[in-house]
Amino acid sequence: MMSDRVKEILSWYEADNPGVLANLRRIMGTGRLADTGKFVILPVDQGWEHGPARSFAPNPPGYNPQYHFELALEAGCNAYAAPLGFIEAGARTFAGELPLILKVNNNNSLYASKNPMQAITASVESALRLGCAAIGFTIYPGSIHAQTMYEQLQAFIEEGKSAGLPAVVWSYPRGEQLSKEGETAVDVAAYAAHIAAQLGANIIKVKLPSDHVELEAARKVYEQENIPIATQADRVRHVVQSAFDGRRIVIFSGGAKKGADQVYEDARAIRDGGGFGSIIGRNSFQRPKDEAVKMLGRIMDIYLGKE
Repeated sequence: MMSDRVKEILSWYEADNPGVLANLRRIMGTGRLADTGKFVILPVDQGWEHGPARSFAPNPPGYNPQYHFELALEAGCNAYAAPLGFIEAGARTFAGELPLILKVNNNNSLYASKNPMQAITASVESALRLGCAAIGFTIYPGSIHAQTMYEQLQAFIEEGKSAGLPAVVWSYPRGEQLSKEGETAVDVAAYAAHIAAQLGANIIKVKLPSDHVELEAARKVYEQENIPIATQADRVRHVVQSAFDGRRIVIFSGGAKKGADQVYEDARAIRDGGGFGSIIGRNSFQRPKDEAVKMLGRIMDIYLGKE
């Protein structure tokens, strides 16, 4: 039976059809966090984004695409997100065992640019063929290519939703007018979440924000209105508020591999700030499977309020 929390979350998506809501329900109803409205999703697009050795050499079983299906299942994740090739390599073996999110655009590290752009690498038709529960799409607010990516995303969202597929949007600020520190600034992260929500995202993925305020015009407002940003939980709360006053699902990236204690501290801040959960890749699949399953389980326990 659907929990009251899941019913509440689904009620926020007033324009979406029953197919989209059914797939959101499927994601929220899967794994150890089923029916809580909390999320831990395994994303494995790093092989494409950063290269195979940088991604999988720390834990060589990760070169095998089916390893990641197994990890997501054993850990009890809500869903598994990956590019076309990785999902195709396990789609039949694991058909129906967990919700899949097809990443339909990707970038690579062979050409560095201060204004990155993602290539379209899959389709809504592919997502349907593979039995996926959603499509995933990255935008780079701040890039000179951002307007084009917004137009591409809007078209994908419209096509995907017409076929019953919700949209998971990676909203990662980049661009020559943003400093490196500004890419995770609290004002910029909040803006990125808001842009994704305005474009129709059902689930929004952003990086955990720092206490840096990048834009001078924003700084004046943060100071004048005394917006709390001192703690990580404060900043999470502000980003979630910026996504339609918390009426859109906002989850936070695990980022580069870090110590376990920091991973757990991040999860507590996400929980305490009203975030919906984590989408955590390198901090899980770059560890041996038993260690990764244990880590993901503890993150889930944190979201369940068990510690």
